[in-house]
Formats: sequence, structure tokens, C-alpha cells
Amino acid sequence: MTRASYAAEVTLSHGHRSASLGGVTVRNRRLVLLWLRRQALRLADGHGCGGTARDTAPHDVRPVLFHGSDAPEELRSWATDGGHQDDAIRTLEAGFPLQFTVLDPAVGLSLTLAGWRGFPAAHP
Repeated sequence: MTRASYAAEVTLSHGHRSASLGGVTVRNRRLVLLWLRRQALRLADGHGCGGTARDTAPHDVRPVLFHGSDAPEELRSWATDGGHQDDAIRTLEAGFPLQFTVLDPAVGLSLTLAGWRGFPAAHP
């Protein structure tokens, strides 16, 4: 019997260009959600500091410097709100991909947190 794997990734997009800030493959959906929450909080907490290197783990994403406070606050809200987290785990439990995107309208950037069942396509 094959054991299910899950993947998660954080991407940054501007127009038609996008770049991965990092990703991970884990053994279950709860670990996907835990990793995504950690990344959301790290990115939100790094706002205004140019990102912080303290408390980094090997699979943490690269920091992002947001130009407004809306995106970091949305990330923090998503990561700490029980309702958002319940919806996220139910999405993964149902077998659907999870996606949460925040915008930094000052410069036209979008940051997407994503998790899904299966292996990442582009990660080594």
C-alpha cells in the first residue's frame, strides 16, 4: 500500500512572472497546514524588517518585503483564525488543493500559499 504524501509551496507573482519562495513534501495534511501556517506567520512577522533570519528552519521560505500592511495582516489572520484553519483542513481532507493568496497592491505582487495531496511538480 502506498503512503499518501502531501506537498506545499509558497509562490510570489507579479504579472505573468512567478517564483517559488520554497516548498516542502510531508507525510500528511496536518503537516502541510502546520508548515503553511508557520510560513504565513514568518512572512507576516518579517514585514517592515526586511525579513528576519532568526528562528528559521531548513525548509522555511525566503522572506518578502511587503510595501503595505494589508498582506501581512491577511497572512497573520489566515494563520491564527480558527475558522480559516478549519476550512483549510477540511479542504485538504476532501482531497482538494488548498490555496490562499494575498495581494500587495502597492507594487502589484501576489503571494500564494498552496497545499495539495501528491508530490510537487518542480521540487527536487
